[in-house]
Amino acid sequence: MAKAILEGVKVLEYAQMVSGPYCSKLLADLGAEVIKIEETSVGDEARRRGPFLNDIPHPERSGLFLYLNTNKMGITLNLHSTAGREIFNELLKDTDILVEDNPPRTMKELGLDYEMLAEINPGLIMTSITPFGQTGPYRDYKAYHINCYHGSGLATIIADIMPEEVPRPLKPGGYLGDYDCGLSAALATLGALYSRLFSGMGQHIDISKQESLITLERVEIGRQGNEGGTLSTVMLRGTVGGLQRCKDGYVVIVIPMEHQWQALAELMGRPEWTKDEKYRDEFTRAQHAQELNAHVAQWMAEHTRDEIYHRAQALSCPIGAVVTAEDLVQSEQLKARGFFAHVDHPEMGKVKLPTTPYRFSKTPYRLERPAPLLGQHNEDIYCHRLGLEREEMVRMRAAGII
Repeated sequence: MAKAILEGVKVLEYAQMVSGPYCSKLLADLGAEVIKIEETSVGDEARRRGPFLNDIPHPERSGLFLYLNTNKMGITLNLHSTAGREIFNELLKDTDILVEDNPPRTMKELGLDYEMLAEINPGLIMTSITPFGQTGPYRDYKAYHINCYHGSGLATIIADIMPEEVPRPLKPGGYLGDYDCGLSAALATLGALYSRLFSGMGQHIDISKQESLITLERVEIGRQGNEGGTLSTVMLRGTVGGLQRCKDGYVVIVIPMEHQWQALAELMGRPEWTKDEKYRDEFTRAQHAQELNAHVAQWMAEHTRDEIYHRAQALSCPIGAVVTAEDLVQSEQLKARGFFAHVDHPEMGKVKLPTTPYRFSKTPYRLERPAPLLGQHNEDIYCHRLGLEREEMVRMRAAGII
């Protein structure tokens, strides 16, 4: 079989939950060897987040952890100990990329900031993911997913398309924002890896979650700097469409332009109310959005999701069907492309997982291993790679080093 795109690239991951692990998962899916470092005994926080197999919490049965850590090896190591840092530095000598998501102050106190690590390995690419970046007055602030999402302004835009009765504050489902940040980090990391081919030098990549999310809505941020407002007048006054309930689910309607409004009117059979002078252009429609949306909602409630979606597509009317996870798993399109694959996990059994959104003609995707059990590859890495004796491993385990 042809080599994978990143075969031969070695990655260390010292990160938890979503953004950092997703970044290194994307590299692992491209063929890089990823060694995940977890704290002794407790492991990655994602192990304690659901969904869990049979809804029974268990550190080896988290669906979140399983998805984020496929194709990785896993070891335990206490980097707060001197011996643990010495082992880490040995691993680092032969590493191309380090992905970490720890507070800047913590990494410096441990002697694991980029300046120190670059002395050990000048070619190291170190990707650091934090809520607000390595610099600025917020650099040491802690933040959860919802904080970063609201700090980016994206939550306001999401709220604008939601019905008024939906409670605030809002964020997208799951950890969508953290996945977006992990994707940005992986893209930047690949860019630095490409650059190293020519310069031979590594570099430090400073990823701010807040800024990663801001870049997803450049238009609205641009309005703030150029028009003196975060949202356009139309959006402030009201959004036409948004999330609408239909007979068997929901659809999302986004019709900011005149021709899109006309397509929606055509979809609904141009009822008499669409000809009202109050709805003559985008500004007057925005002024009467609540009233207009009540008319739209009445029509939508009488039709099925698929009926609305397919008829809208034929009319070039931008309406998206809100699909469920079950819809996706049963999708004939995704089945045809082999998007889901099975992996055998020692605790969870045979599990169906999403693969990748791309297909290479010469280097096909390989799902080579499930997410590691806590410390599963300690012997492989410490004994076979670093040359430690098993007796030394037993001593370090007893001392809380591994």
